[in-house]
Amino acid sequence: MKIIDAHSHLWLRQDTTWDGKVIKTMEQNASRSMFLGNEVQMLPPFMIDGKNTAEVFLSNMDYAQVSAAVVTQEFIDGIQNDYLEKVQRTYPNRFFVCGMCNYFQPGFADEAKTLIDRGFRAIKIPAHRLLLSDRRILMTSPEMMQMFHLMEDKGILFSVDLADGDMQVDEMKEIIAECPQLKIAIGHFGMPTTERWEEQIKLARHEHVFIESGGITWLFNSEFYPFKGAIRAIREAADLAGIEKLMWGSDYPRTITAITYKMSYDFVLKSTELTDYEKECFLGENARKFYGFNDLVELPYIKNMSE
Repeated sequence: MKIIDAHSHLWLRQDTTWDGKVIKTMEQNASRSMFLGNEVQMLPPFMIDGKNTAEVFLSNMDYAQVSAAVVTQEFIDGIQNDYLEKVQRTYPNRFFVCGMCNYFQPGFADEAKTLIDRGFRAIKIPAHRLLLSDRRILMTSPEMMQMFHLMEDKGILFSVDLADGDMQVDEMKEIIAECPQLKIAIGHFGMPTTERWEEQIKLARHEHVFIESGGITWLFNSEFYPFKGAIRAIREAADLAGIEKLMWGSDYPRTITAITYKMSYDFVLKSTELTDYEKECFLGENARKFYGFNDLVELPYIKNMSE
């Protein structure tokens, strides 16, 4: 089985704002960040320079035997297009990266065209961040639809994280109806600890819509490993949309402040509630087909010194 992580993050330094609030790497302890008014452990404590680089992630991937990863983006990390373009160019067989635009200002459709011309094969919208304290930006606006039609025409993937429950499901239905050939990956597994999360999963009944589980261990962190609630959510989502529409994602590196990287999928591998076929689909095969990964690396198991 070759494993693919469908939701991860990389950045060189956090220094941005969202909705007027600061997100910034702390000077005294660079594994921590000031996050929307609170000090949080943003990175594992051994990442002491504040840099969340591809090379450190590759070391984690090799150790955990993860062949490839999709690198998405989030406004709380700042727009990382320049760095991710370099990552894609340097490690073409290990990473599939998403570009991201500034959707808070007019002109982002032209910005998306530029990103596509630069070689990005996916565009990310952290749509839950479009709900601001003083306004709401709709994904069904004329400029958004212009961008989605361009992406559909160019074969560019749309990666999106939605607000809790069904708050933005109607917008997604309109996008799917308008651009039926647009390939869509919905993140955070529909936020399965919130009410009406199933409505996001049902969107994957459309041919080109898939669901990825980035952050699911964070959502079920209160019960901790082996995350039985997360397994139940995967089982329920498979019943709603089919196991062939679901993909594993870790939400690296934030989730590995609480667990190891391998633990973020090992609970699936060891579950007795999923069949071998379901595990193979969920942990890699679906993502391989959806993102078009080729020439995945073979990663042998390396014995731990402590074994």
